[in-house]
Amino acid sequence: MDNSTINKILNFLVTNEGKKLPGTWIKFKLGNNIPLTKEELNVKGNLDFSDSQITQLPEGLKVGGDLYLNRTNIKSLPEGLKVGGNLSLLKCKNLTLLPKGLDVGGWLVLRGTNIISLPEGLKVGGGLDLEGTNIKQLPKDLYVSGKLDLSFTKITSLPEGLYVGKNLFLNNCYDLKSLPKGLKVGGGVNITDSSLTKYTEEELRKMIEPGFIKGDIIRYG
Repeated sequence: MDNSTINKILNFLVTNEGKKLPGTWIKFKLGNNIPLTKEELNVKGNLDFSDSQITQLPEGLKVGGDLYLNRTNIKSLPEGLKVGGNLSLLKCKNLTLLPKGLDVGGWLVLRGTNIISLPEGLKVGGGLDLEGTNIKQLPKDLYVSGKLDLSFTKITSLPEGLYVGKNLFLNNCYDLKSLPKGLKVGGGVNITDSSLTKYTEEELRKMIEPGFIKGDIIRYG
């Protein structure tokens, strides 16, 4: 049975029988490039495409729960994508950029991708995991409610006034020479094996004034 026939059956069930397609059918349609209706683009639960053959998502998609795309060949995400829970893109090697208007309510996991920059206006309600990526700079208006992990990146600077609600990890960030004015960190900062270890704790805290680091500045493990 080809995709066209399957799509006709699904649309018949929705239109004439009043059936609501389960998440597994929506996942099937997306995985086989079968267009979703306007109603189906608003997914209330989770979607897990990890280790699948999916390479793109439709415009207008909204996921109320988590969206997992780990280890896929996804090349891009649609503009304005909204994910109420976590968005995990672990080891998506073909992904280098994120779209404008991306809104993530939970964690945004980009570890193991080839991301080189983040879009202006990015909203992350949870943590942001960029460990081991090729990121060098962050957008000026970035606001991270949870943890921000920049360990083992080539980050060269952080924007003034950056807000991180929990811990900030800068382990092995050899190209980061200083911390910005107005940096606000609700937890601690880990600078183990980074260029920042040449500064004393007092110097680092003075460097970010009028910002603050509420937790400890950790230098080892």
